[in-house]
Amino acid sequence: MMFLPHIGRRLMACFLVASLWAVLAEPTWGQAPAAPTAQTPAAVVPTAVAPAPAPRIRLIRVEGNQRLEPGTVQSYLLLGPGDVFDPARMDLSLKTLFATGLFADVTIRADGDTLVVTVVENPIINRVIFENNRALKEDKLRDEVEAQPRAIFTRARVQADVQRIVALYRQAGHFAATVTPKVAEQPQNRVDLIFEISEGPVTNVRRINFVGNLVYSDTELRRVVATKESRWYKFLTSNDNYDPDRLEYDREQLRKFYGEKGFADFRVVSSVAELTPDQKDFFITFTVDEGIKYRFGKMTVESKLDALDTDLLETFVKVKPGTLYRNQRIEDSVDALTFAAGASGYAFVDVRPQRKNNRDTRTVDVNFVVNEGPRVYIERIDVVGNTQTLDRVIRREVQLVEGDAFNRVLLDRSRNLIRALGFFKTVEITEKPGTKPDRAIIEVKVEEQPTGELSFGLGFSSVNSFLVDISVTQRNFRGRGQFLRFAVSASSRRQNIDLRFTEPRFLGRNLSAGFEAFNVRTDFIRQAGFRSNSLGGSLRIGFPTTANSRLFLRYTVRSDNISAPSITARDVFGNPRRDANGNLIKTCTASIQICSQIGRRLTSLVGFTMVWDKRNDPIDPTRGFNVSFDQELAGFGGDVRFARSAISGDAYRGLIKNFILSAHLNAGYITAWGGKDLRINDRYFKGGLSFRGFDIAGIGPRIVELVDDGNGGTTDSARSALGGKAFAIGALELAFPTGLPEQYGIKGALFTEWGTLGLLDSRDKLVSDPTRFAVRDNLAIRGSAGVSVFWDSPFGPVRFDFSRIIKSQEYDDITKFRFSQVTRF
Repeated sequence: MMFLPHIGRRLMACFLVASLWAVLAEPTWGQAPAAPTAQTPAAVVPTAVAPAPAPRIRLIRVEGNQRLEPGTVQSYLLLGPGDVFDPARMDLSLKTLFATGLFADVTIRADGDTLVVTVVENPIINRVIFENNRALKEDKLRDEVEAQPRAIFTRARVQADVQRIVALYRQAGHFAATVTPKVAEQPQNRVDLIFEISEGPVTNVRRINFVGNLVYSDTELRRVVATKESRWYKFLTSNDNYDPDRLEYDREQLRKFYGEKGFADFRVVSSVAELTPDQKDFFITFTVDEGIKYRFGKMTVESKLDALDTDLLETFVKVKPGTLYRNQRIEDSVDALTFAAGASGYAFVDVRPQRKNNRDTRTVDVNFVVNEGPRVYIERIDVVGNTQTLDRVIRREVQLVEGDAFNRVLLDRSRNLIRALGFFKTVEITEKPGTKPDRAIIEVKVEEQPTGELSFGLGFSSVNSFLVDISVTQRNFRGRGQFLRFAVSASSRRQNIDLRFTEPRFLGRNLSAGFEAFNVRTDFIRQAGFRSNSLGGSLRIGFPTTANSRLFLRYTVRSDNISAPSITARDVFGNPRRDANGNLIKTCTASIQICSQIGRRLTSLVGFTMVWDKRNDPIDPTRGFNVSFDQELAGFGGDVRFARSAISGDAYRGLIKNFILSAHLNAGYITAWGGKDLRINDRYFKGGLSFRGFDIAGIGPRIVELVDDGNGGTTDSARSALGGKAFAIGALELAFPTGLPEQYGIKGALFTEWGTLGLLDSRDKLVSDPTRFAVRDNLAIRGSAGVSVFWDSPFGPVRFDFSRIIKSQEYDDITKFRFSQVTRF
């Protein structure tokens, strides 16, 4: 029994040791349990284990940066303080930094709880230097390469520039040209990029041969292709150098040539370039298969759209059966059918011509299949090239907005509306793919031209009169599309001060509004025996009535003062006579028609102008017409009452390339009402620019002096023009190219003009002495012909008119030459 306490103490000791071991082996709070070892197998004590959290980034350190701020580098990272060290995101951050093109090398590593980003920045290009370039100018090379001073230097970009330079030299005929890029390091991580060029010899085209051509000779086909044979005198052209890209273009030119001559089966079998035995030039050989000549056969239109009438669409096909086959005719028909479908409300059509060649009858049947094309919507409209004009001035003329369905008809109309502004030299509207297949981006590209004009005109008449007119006009004031004109002109006949302003979009609406203030002094003493002075102003508004017509309304008030030569009245003793107020009494020495109208009158009138414009181009039309109808009614207050109507029209037709035939007509009629006389300054006076070949007020009713001809009769000696109540003038003009280089800007036109002016009231035909004077008013027809020369000079447009009179009256005032000029700024 004595051994029990001893055994109990041993058991107790073993229990305490085991408990102490368990406590020591227990992992501390928040720490992961130690991994089992060979001495302590994991299976001995099955203890529960919690997963350890991943380490997190406390700090990001950027090393190696010189120009860039650390924050700039960190902005490209996909990790930040507090994020875990994710290898996938670290790798993606590495790729993102490389993709910027700012760095030559990048490494990302973890240093404890710090993310270390080490970068090697790409240098900045200090200069771009081209060495040994003799065949190509440095400006042309600089325009081609992407490397520019102050840009980031990357090897990939430099290699791409090398390929561009080599391609330029290949186009110039230097196929052996090589380009070696070199770098000269400069302080502050800058480099000079040097393109060392070895141009090599020029590879010319010694001979161009054709095989398989039976209808057209080699000489005729050599005129078709762009590549030319080298000759010693062709030192100003590079088309005699071998260029494989140009060779592909030549194949297409041959297909077009034969396609316009009726050869629907024509094909280019091969085009081979071979070096000459001396390895200096090339022989080029085209092998062709001409086929047979066809004519058009049956033309049909098949529409998959029920709402489109095929019979109506067939009227737009620009092909007549039996005529010679031409590819261009088919393309024109496709465009016409697309336009017709668009005008009918179908903006998305796909017109595909299906040709069937009948070799037995030598005809080509064409079936135009009209399908509904993929629907495309406008994603965005970009306006580029406007350096002065505000975007909104251009955008408000575009007939589409973002989100609208794409419509070619409306885009063509928008282009004409923008061109009609007169602010731009060129207007191009193109469509580009959008972010989705059913989206398109519309780009409106314009090239600004001077819209300010400092104009002056010079003229010489048959009586040696000299004219000078000066005015300042800004048609695009402040880039807002506003019209502002201030004119101060002076000549032997006319002094004019004129201020005009027009806001084309009044109150943000499609409504034009403007005003005019003027003071005009006219001296027609030599032509008509009177002077006039008009002081007044007008208000006007205009708005569209249809897509091709506008209506303009106006109100004008003016004060007109007519004076004539006079002498001081004297009594029988020769003393000056005075009135009751002591003023000298003047006696009019002009005709009774003029003397009866001396004095001041107030004119108050309202009027409108209706314009209908169907020209295909508002600046250089080649087809279409425009008509303007104008009416005025004076008598709403004031001292003058008359009604005036006028109409003018122009029609254009392109004949052959750059030959345009145009016809012009102007006619008008004015009459007094309410028992009032028609004042002379309200009548029509024609001549000068309104009737080439005759001086200002050179035609129409005129007071003539009857002069004894020595044979018992009399001849007319012209004195004063009286103007007319009615006129009609028509002109026919043929514009033609002069054959001079286009950059000279010289064009010509043949013209002939015919017209008449007259129809005075009987009381306006009275004369003081019928034995000495008479009034000629017979509505006689006048005619002239001549040539006009237009020169777009560096100082502005210049016009010369050389005229020859075909039919006139002996009292008409003739001028055979006229010159005018406008200087733009």
